[in-house]
Amino acid sequence: MNGMNGLTMQQHNWIARRAFLGRSAQGVGAVALASLSTPGVLEAAPLRGVLEKPPLPQQAKRVIWLTMAGGPSHLETFDYKPKLAELDGKPMPESMTKGQQLAQLQGKQLICFGPQHPFSKMGPNGTEICSLFPNIGSVLGDICLIRSMTTDAINHDPAHMFMNTGSQIAGRPSMGAWVTYGLGSEAADLPGFVVLTSLGRGGQNQPIAARQWSNGFLPSKYQGVQLRSKGDSVLYLGNPAGVTRERQGADIAAINAINAQHDALTGDPEIATRIAQYEMAFAMQASVPELMDTKNESQKTLELYGCQPGDGSFASNCLLARRLAERGVRFIQLYHKDWDHHGGVKDGIKFKAEEIDRACMALITDLKDRGMLDSTIVVWAGEFGRTPMSQGNGRDHHNKAMSVWLAGGGIKGGLVYGASDELGYAAVDNVCTVHDLHATMLHQLGIQHDAFSVKFQGLDAKLTGVEGANVLKDILT
Repeated sequence: MNGMNGLTMQQHNWIARRAFLGRSAQGVGAVALASLSTPGVLEAAPLRGVLEKPPLPQQAKRVIWLTMAGGPSHLETFDYKPKLAELDGKPMPESMTKGQQLAQLQGKQLICFGPQHPFSKMGPNGTEICSLFPNIGSVLGDICLIRSMTTDAINHDPAHMFMNTGSQIAGRPSMGAWVTYGLGSEAADLPGFVVLTSLGRGGQNQPIAARQWSNGFLPSKYQGVQLRSKGDSVLYLGNPAGVTRERQGADIAAINAINAQHDALTGDPEIATRIAQYEMAFAMQASVPELMDTKNESQKTLELYGCQPGDGSFASNCLLARRLAERGVRFIQLYHKDWDHHGGVKDGIKFKAEEIDRACMALITDLKDRGMLDSTIVVWAGEFGRTPMSQGNGRDHHNKAMSVWLAGGGIKGGLVYGASDELGYAAVDNVCTVHDLHATMLHQLGIQHDAFSVKFQGLDAKLTGVEGANVLKDILT
């Protein structure tokens, strides 16, 4: 059928495409030429957040979250339970466990399993923590130890989801995505949210899914970017043989010119994200190799962390976390695997202590020496705790009590907050939830957690959920 001044629909579309491509070619050529004559034209800009000014006083600028993946036992780390030692090998009091949700011990005989390592008084207030962690003990004056954390989930994947997103439902934004969505980043040539992983000697290489640092329903530019701590930090980061940086820049400029014209027509935010990601990838080709090369760190610093450049260890990742923080990255999350001690908890915790104790101390010390600890929240947490009942010579998953600690960013140091019962089964004093932890973190970053939301499926979705959360004001300076 004819129309549109005598042209068929097919002819009209063909002419429109020709006109679009012709105009695009002119724009592409101009931008590509500009990229060659003005190298800075492709420099990535810092990621912008939706909050132009944080609504609350901002005590912290960034977060370093140390995730102990697998569920560390609070009973062999930071929660001293002499009564449990007395009852070792005896039946667990039924009054505590009757009708309670358990993971793999459900329906089995429940026997008390005493702490497998001695505890010692450390820090300025003589706080009793496991003697395997003397280096962390030496910086307890900068740490707030929470012994009354709880979580809703009891199996690994949903527990990671809950700790990271405030929901057990996959597809929700991670806390790192929420924070960068709100505040953006100060780093122009690195992502605003970076993830690093490491594996210890125990061999429990449980997968850590990328959905744990997903942007969920937020724009994809806020998702976490994983950097490999050993080998090539980002696959295919370098240019192919024979392709110069100038030529690569011209190609990206041409692609982005087409994307920009498409964006002007559609207003699709994902196109703007694509443009920004091309620019960020180009910037990362120069920034990431420099970031990951720790050979220019002093020998004193390397000895402080107890690492060697490029060894892929948790200690190296802690050093990289400090370097990322220095460069303006907003949210840095480290995952250290192999804490799932259903068996062999005694040797397993010993291995873990050897891998993380010195590095955690070094990170806090290094940040403090550089004047950065006051503006950085450091969080140490797993996805749940472990049972005071035995599972052979190990412990089962447990969500009613766990220990986490925080340092810096306006958090009171030298404080023990909350408590579990005398056997470490359930939190009983100043009980904390994951939503409380998230609310407190957001508060210190200057974000009002209960007013920080995005419309999703007709609801005001929040990191801290709809059930309600409390800022833990007693742990704040």
